[in-house]
Amino acid sequence: MIAFTKIHTTDKNYPFVENLLHSSFPETERRDDGAQRENTDNNPKFSCYLITDGNTPIGLFTIWKLDGFHYAEHLATAPEVRNRGYGKLIMEKIKEMITDMLVLEVEEPLDETSIRRIGFYQRCGLSLCDKPYIQPPYRKGGKSLSLKLMFYGTDSIDGAFEKIRNDIYKEVYGTVYPATDTE
Repeated sequence: MIAFTKIHTTDKNYPFVENLLHSSFPETERRDDGAQRENTDNNPKFSCYLITDGNTPIGLFTIWKLDGFHYAEHLATAPEVRNRGYGKLIMEKIKEMITDMLVLEVEEPLDETSIRRIGFYQRCGLSLCDKPYIQPPYRKGGKSLSLKLMFYGTDSIDGAFEKIRNDIYKEVYGTVYPATDTE
């Protein structure tokens, strides 16, 4: 049975989470370790979860509680447990945990991998927003990425898109729209 445990950097399993974050997301899609650790330990809007099956660490999930919605920043399973059905179970658990709207970023549907990922989230009940969205850079001198938002818990985010985008920019990336760089 899978479980989510909120952890801090002093937890014995934090190295597993940090290593999985490094191996699952390129540097352009995550903040530096110091900033990630600072959020994990001290930001009341941010939560870092270790995902386990019994006593075995199998994944990580990071999420932000923003104004009227949750923003799922990172979700990954360990390579050795991928393609075993954990993704669906994890998404079911996330939807139980989050009682308001859930928003996350995905790559634009331009290749087989991104199309499969979007299809997975759609099968889990999320919808794809058609509005253009740019992910600000995570670090000074970094590059922005053209992405899409997906959402759950509402029929549409079209009317709230600018507010959602602006909240993500401010709280997650420490910038304002339009973003060109972060401090």
